[in-house]
Amino acid sequence: MIASPEPTYLTPEEYLQLEESSPVKHEYIDGYIYAMAGASDPHVTIAGNLFALLRNHVRGSGCRVYIADMKARIEELNRYYYPDVMVTCDQRDQETSTYKRFPRLIVEVLSSSTEAFDRGDKFADYQAIDTLEEYVLINTKRQRVECFKRGDNGLWILQSYTAQDKVFRLNSIDFEGAIAELYEDVVFEQSLP
Repeated sequence: MIASPEPTYLTPEEYLQLEESSPVKHEYIDGYIYAMAGASDPHVTIAGNLFALLRNHVRGSGCRVYIADMKARIEELNRYYYPDVMVTCDQRDQETSTYKRFPRLIVEVLSSSTEAFDRGDKFADYQAIDTLEEYVLINTKRQRVECFKRGDNGLWILQSYTAQDKVFRLNSIDFEGAIAELYEDVVFEQSLP
């Protein structure tokens, strides 16, 4: 999220109706909508690579993988977000065609404009989803994957992976993938000094 909210208060139903015909995607927080900016080439490439890897992995399992245009609904906090990649294995999510409420895995690909929000308030909001087992942040400036796993005690445990590790693991869906495949065809964004 990078913009100020649009000033008109909307109910969740009004928001969903607006999103159906809007040429611009908006995230929804407490009745206010925030326009989303377009993504960079590394961001889109990484999200696409991960989607392809996960789609093949969950085929036939009853789980579904969604990319970029599917909303995650956090009912108790009155929020709708667009995760970069989301996996749900809960049959109740087949009841809604424009959002999912019971994801098992959520992935955000970081960008300079959204990194603080993805690490902070958005992660805190996602933790309110009882079915969420894993939250993953993927870096666009270097090969680094950060997997936050919900422990049995409710605390989140971080496992980081880099190019030296060669593989990364997503326990929530019993997946192991190659870092090189995740970052295939990516030209890294440059950090500002």
